Amino acid sequence: MFAAQNAAAYAIANATPEGKVTFFVLLILSLFSWTIIITKFRQLVIASKATKKFLATYAATRDPLDIQRKGEDKDFDGAPAYQLYIRGADELAYHLKNNPVVVNSTTNFVPNPDGPHTNTDFLAKSTRVKISMPSFDAVKVILEEAAAAEAIALEKGMIVLSTAVAGGPFIGLLGTVWGVMSTFAGIAESHAATLTAMAPGVAAALLTTVTGLLVAIPAMFAYNFMVTTIRHLTQELDGYASRFANQVEHVYVDHRPLSEEIQSANEVLAGRIVGALRGHETPVTAES
Repeated sequence: MFAAQNAAAYAIANATPEGKVTFFVLLILSLFSWTIIITKFRQLVIASKATKKFLATYAATRDPLDIQRKGEDKDFDGAPAYQLYIRGADELAYHLKNNPVVVNSTTNFVPNPDGPHTNTDFLAKSTRVKISMPSFDAVKVILEEAAAAEAIALEKGMIVLSTAVAGGPFIGLLGTVWGVMSTFAGIAESHAATLTAMAPGVAAALLTTVTGLLVAIPAMFAYNFMVTTIRHLTQELDGYASRFANQVEHVYVDHRPLSEEIQSANEVLAGRIVGALRGHETPVTAES
C-alpha cells in the first residue's frame, strides 16, 4: 500500500498539465458517481421495503379505497406503488363525488368471517355509488401517468453511472496516450532516450488509466445491481397498476345493460320532475 501511494504521488508530481487536467476530470466524475451510488442505493432500499409493506397491506383489503380513507400515508413513504395508488384513489374519489352513477338494484354487503378475499363480489354488488366508463378511463390515464413518473424517478441519476462506466476508461486512456505522446516528444527534443528520462512521463501518463479504471469499476457493479433492482420495482409497479385498475373496475364501474341505465335515468328524471312540481304547489297551498 505504501509503495502504491508513493507511486501515485510520484506520478502526480511528474504529470503534464494535460495529465493533471484529465486526472481532475476523472476525480470529479468519481465524486458524482459515488454521490449517485450512495443516494440511489438508499432510495432503492427504502422503496423496496416500503413497497413490500404497502402491497401486503393492500392485499389484506377488498375495497380499493380503504387505505386512502384511512390516511396511512406515513407508513408507506418512498413506495412507488403507494404514490401510484394514492393518485388513482384520489381521482376515483373525485369522480365518485362529482360524477356519480347511482345504482338502485344492489344487495346488502355482509362481511365474510373466513377472510376478505371472498367479499369482492358482495362489495361490488352492494356499492350504490359508482362511476361511468368515461370516468374510469380518466382514472386509468392517471394511473399510467403515475407509473411513468415513478419509473422516471427511479431511473433518475443512472445516466451518471452509465457515463462513468463507459466514459471513465476512455477518458483515462486519452490522458495516457496524450501523456506518452508528450513524453516521447520531450525525449526527441532533448536527444536523451534513456529510461530515467522516460520513466516520469510514462508513470504520470499511466496514472490516468488507473484513475479511469478506479472510476469505472465501482460504477459498473453499482449500475448492474441498481438496474436489476429498478427493473424489478418497475415490473412490480406495472403489475400493481393493472391489478388496482381491475379492482376499481370490478367494484366501482357501472356495468349495467344500457336498458337498465336508461330506466334508472328515467326514474331519476321523473323523481326530479315530481319534486319540482311539489315544490311549486307548496306556496300555492300556503296562500290559499
